[in-house]
Amino acid sequence: MDQSVTKLSEPPWVWPRAAYVHVPFCAHHCGYCDFAVVAGRDDQIGPYLDALRAELSTLGRPEPVRTLFIGGGTPSHLRGRHLQRLLRMVREALPLEADDGQPEFSVEANPDDIDDQTVSILADYGVSRVSLGVQSFQPHLLRVLERRHDPAQVPRAVERLRRHIREVSLDLIFGVPGQTPADWADDLRRAIALPIDHVSTYGLTYEKGTRLWKERARGRLIPLSEEAELQLYEQAIDTLEAAGLEQYEISNFARPGHRSRHNQTYWANEAYFGFGLGAARYVRFRRERNTRSLSLYLRTCLAGGSPTVEAEELVPDERAKETLAVQLRRVQGIDRQRFREQTGFDLDDLAGPAIARAVELGLLEDRGEVVRLTRRGRCVADAVITTLL
Repeated sequence: MDQSVTKLSEPPWVWPRAAYVHVPFCAHHCGYCDFAVVAGRDDQIGPYLDALRAELSTLGRPEPVRTLFIGGGTPSHLRGRHLQRLLRMVREALPLEADDGQPEFSVEANPDDIDDQTVSILADYGVSRVSLGVQSFQPHLLRVLERRHDPAQVPRAVERLRRHIREVSLDLIFGVPGQTPADWADDLRRAIALPIDHVSTYGLTYEKGTRLWKERARGRLIPLSEEAELQLYEQAIDTLEAAGLEQYEISNFARPGHRSRHNQTYWANEAYFGFGLGAARYVRFRRERNTRSLSLYLRTCLAGGSPTVEAEELVPDERAKETLAVQLRRVQGIDRQRFREQTGFDLDDLAGPAIARAVELGLLEDRGEVVRLTRRGRCVADAVITTLL
């Protein structure tokens, strides 16, 4: 029997239908970013692609997936032949198949990287979705975030992409020091005025060790209050939904039919492959993470070894609690029957009293088959989830 058929007969929370590939290279390391990235090391792009090919070869044979996501770092920082090589090797190792419509092939990009050659290469290799790291249209906020693009480059990038790429998404950040409701209103207005299908709105976080975290610790940067951030979040919900973008996850909004299928894999707590520097994977209930050291990743992969530095086998009750936590981030919430099928646990046995209390407080809505956050609950989702666990 074909081994791939056997694997794909397993449920999607056991065997992956999705894959993530990490490209760590950037022109500049932004002050808020805590991802595994390297800046000013373009001389290592060739060796990195060699190492990535070696890691992909550990699959043993092409592994079909339904969604494929290349993130970073900045995948669009790769130009010409390097970008072509990346896309070609990924498509060969992880061929795209779909059983319910078109497969999804997503790539992250910066607005200032989008030129006609890059768009042509992306389209030639079947990329169907590009996620643009816009973050803000306000020059003074882009300076705080250490972003290098000019706001005027965003509409030009979207126009170029829409000629050949089926879907375009924008990432925006709120809660930036100095940001006002008027700034945020302008960001949202300019985003929805563009021919885009999807918007992600992320609250700024101060990850330990980043430059923004250090500036805050030294008192040189004053963060927005929780009340101010909440106001901006609710402003996003109202503005985007009024423009026809449905909220389907805490931070994500899409026009009907344009949700990110790949990210929905994570929010369902289903299995996924992960390749590249710092990448994580979740296969057959085992979580693994690769090294974040570029030199170690190159040395290990090119020598035929494994770049994995962390691994954890999740026991059933841990998997069930984790599934509860991530599925509740979705606006659709948790389907009790599906939850039982996926985890082997009854949702009410796991968290029944806590669910009842959250319903009384107006933070959860219990519709019998489905439990989900109310709008008020979405505003304090982390606290609600912590209470349930």
